[in-house]
Amino acid sequence: MILRHAKSDWNAGASSDHARPLNRRGTGAAMTMGRVLTRIGEVPDLVLTSSAHRARETVMLAADAGGWQTEVREIDDLYGTSANAALQVAASAPDSVERLMLVGHQPTWGYLVRAVTGAAVNMKTATVAGIDMHLDRWEHAPEAMGSLVYLLQPRMFTNWEL
Repeated sequence: MILRHAKSDWNAGASSDHARPLNRRGTGAAMTMGRVLTRIGEVPDLVLTSSAHRARETVMLAADAGGWQTEVREIDDLYGTSANAALQVAASAPDSVERLMLVGHQPTWGYLVRAVTGAAVNMKTATVAGIDMHLDRWEHAPEAMGSLVYLLQPRMFTNWEL
């Protein structure tokens, strides 16, 4: 699963781009996506997130709202990365992980989905792309192809009772 961080607050007075937090809308969207993923049975086994504050905050809010008991690892290399480098990070996941979630940033996440699936997608804030990876071990992630199974955006669930 590829999750773009939720909407950040450009006016928060953060000391750097890396430190920028979520805004109110982003907080709600992150929580919505956590509940949606739980409801559809797509809770990740492991989350590898960018170390940027807004990415970490997105994961923590989603996990809390969705009731996930998921290990979350901060990976500095997912901040300002490329699609290929993100796949190298995915290759570090243990083979016992069935549902891996990478959390990070645009435009890389759109490029990543396209590189793996061939699909051009609009990875708006808090969007989750579910990809069925065609591999037997995570170490093969950098060379693997996959199929886009779903693309979920928070606005799709405004009328859901979560």
